Amino acid sequence: MNSRHGEFFWLLAIQALEYTNAMNIATPIDAKSPKPDTRLGHTACPHDCPSTCALEVELFEDGRIGRVRGANDHSYTAGVICAKVARYAERLYHPDRLMYPLRRSGAKGAGQWQQISWDDALDEIAEAFVKAEAKDGSEAIWPYFYAGTMGWVQRDSIDRLRHAKRYSGFFSSICTNPAWTGFTMATGTLRGPDPREMGRTDCVVIWGTNAVSTQVNVMTHAIKARKERGAKIVVIDIYDNPTMKQADMALIVGPGTDAALACAVMHVAFRDGYADRNYMARYADDPAGLEAHLKTRTPQWAAEITGLSVEEIEAFARLVGTTKKTFFRLGYGFTRQRNGAVAMHAAASVATVLGSWQYEGGGAFHSNSDIFRMNNAELTGRSMKDADIRMLDQSQIGRVLTGDPVALRHRGPVTAMLIQNTNPANIAPEQRLVRRGFARDDLFVAVHEQFMTETAEIADIVIPATMFVEHDDIYRAGGQNHILLGPKLVEPPPSVRTNLFVIEELAKRLEVADRPGFGFSAREMVDRILKSSDLPDYDHFLEHKWFDRQPAFEEAHFLNGFAHPDGKFHFRPDWINQPAPNKPPAAIGALGPHAELPVFPDQVDVIEVADPEHPFRLATSPARNFLNSSFSETKTSRQKEGRPEVMINPADAEASGISHGDLVRIGNSRGDLRIHARITTEVKSGVLIAEGLWPNKAHVDGEGINVLTGADPVAPYGGAAVHDNKVWLRRDTA
Repeated sequence: MNSRHGEFFWLLAIQALEYTNAMNIATPIDAKSPKPDTRLGHTACPHDCPSTCALEVELFEDGRIGRVRGANDHSYTAGVICAKVARYAERLYHPDRLMYPLRRSGAKGAGQWQQISWDDALDEIAEAFVKAEAKDGSEAIWPYFYAGTMGWVQRDSIDRLRHAKRYSGFFSSICTNPAWTGFTMATGTLRGPDPREMGRTDCVVIWGTNAVSTQVNVMTHAIKARKERGAKIVVIDIYDNPTMKQADMALIVGPGTDAALACAVMHVAFRDGYADRNYMARYADDPAGLEAHLKTRTPQWAAEITGLSVEEIEAFARLVGTTKKTFFRLGYGFTRQRNGAVAMHAAASVATVLGSWQYEGGGAFHSNSDIFRMNNAELTGRSMKDADIRMLDQSQIGRVLTGDPVALRHRGPVTAMLIQNTNPANIAPEQRLVRRGFARDDLFVAVHEQFMTETAEIADIVIPATMFVEHDDIYRAGGQNHILLGPKLVEPPPSVRTNLFVIEELAKRLEVADRPGFGFSAREMVDRILKSSDLPDYDHFLEHKWFDRQPAFEEAHFLNGFAHPDGKFHFRPDWINQPAPNKPPAAIGALGPHAELPVFPDQVDVIEVADPEHPFRLATSPARNFLNSSFSETKTSRQKEGRPEVMINPADAEASGISHGDLVRIGNSRGDLRIHARITTEVKSGVLIAEGLWPNKAHVDGEGINVLTGADPVAPYGGAAVHDNKVWLRRDTA
């Protein structure tokens, strides 16, 4: 297959690729341009990052792209993007990019492939689905996808085929659920202050997100506030990462202990007069009950739980308590614990006790997902959705594919899959179950991908996918406030197809192409989404590039009341009945140990606590040069990251006889693996950090870090606690 990849460059060289009318060339090339024959295309970053950066892409006359930059005239991106996206040409023109449809010709995972035509590939996928349905019913087919692209059309059209054919449902739990659930339990909605206000604050608290590595625009605005206003930057995380090194106050807490810190800060606020009682009397449900509850949640209590000193907790509480304009930027990382929803709720509650929401540059922000009001009903085929069709949890793919009756909702097996935009053989928890499930002889898998990922390697049919500059789409930000157009800027290789093409062609072969939502091009579907959402049309976006959906100050800061029916911020959440952005359907119900969730913000001990057999807590934090499993294929990203390593505190290393660079073995009840040791004071004693996500095969024995992560759901509405693992550690003597 590799010999075929080299033809990509030859094809590009011999073809006279035309720019299409869909290209959004709205500004002239600036003085930084290296070539006079270069123009700028405007688009949006498609990757699974809250920033959704507005991009400027150099376009050469030969149809290739050059540098990628952040759009200077976009008020949130502000000309700054991460280095991995800036060098996107390295990924687009990678010699190992998938170029042709392939059929497995040997054993699963053996790497033996036969090149086939697109018609043959699609015919075989459709035939496999028909056979699976005839044998075990329509629920035997499980279309599986996630956020390899965040474009609405190319990501979500798979749901339209799912609903039209009554295939198994997809509960997308793996990433956002604990964070979104915790925040909406507090506010009633998923929105907050304008994130650009971070540049106009007096204190920004970056809580549970390594922004330097994962969403650089947070740092753009925080640093601006420090330079222009003398604002303080506080960072709360579980290790001394690059964002910590930018902090004026750095607080390293134990994994899964963030709620204890939040409770102690609120205790001090009530104790020392920082609490805004007038604000809470108007806007909160039970401030008196909260104050009474927090009487025993002292800094001394929290210090024993978090590993912080009493002095650190007091200093943090004093800083935010005396700084009215404090912006709490709440990330995802600290919610990927089994008490993650509770931690998010507690952190958001701090802003309410202090009354920070009242001020420009104040309040708590996690995501703006609810401000956009975009209608995806036609796109996803919602009118065809059958509530009786089972929903399968994406995080539990290993359990589903190995026949766990609970994971299967006590119904039949999954025997056929179409996978787009995700790489579960690498990123899903409980990897040994996942790999065992994919190895089943009776399971047919088709993977639509850009590279031969580890999921593609064990598929039956692999078909090549376009990248974001090669197709039309529309994007909705989460960490900012814009809807952005992503028009097609260059032609894809001739044998590569879009996600939408695959869905449309399968719909024809499966005889549902006459159903609602099918038969439209990507551009037409974007226009239909915009029209049904009362937004400007495609041509308007083509000219203006994006649309600012930020609500007015009063709405964003909840000055007209919070989004619960009573208009109050809820210190007392209804953990079971409260709506949330991705609440499981009634057929699934509340998940995890929901009966143990607290009445008020509190530390709840449902995490995997270290014990004598597993004395360490392991978190699988993101690396700077990868994004989930994307970019792990590019040479520069791999060179910058080096190799898979586990970060170990020097005292722990000495106690275990481990030296820097040694092979160590880490494990728990789910499995074990070998990995190289990096001895560093950046982690505290008792904590291990494995930054990634590296491919499994990059590890010594071909098994990656998700061998150790669990798929048991986070209470109350699900999610994967991938940073919440108790493990043992020893020097490898093999």
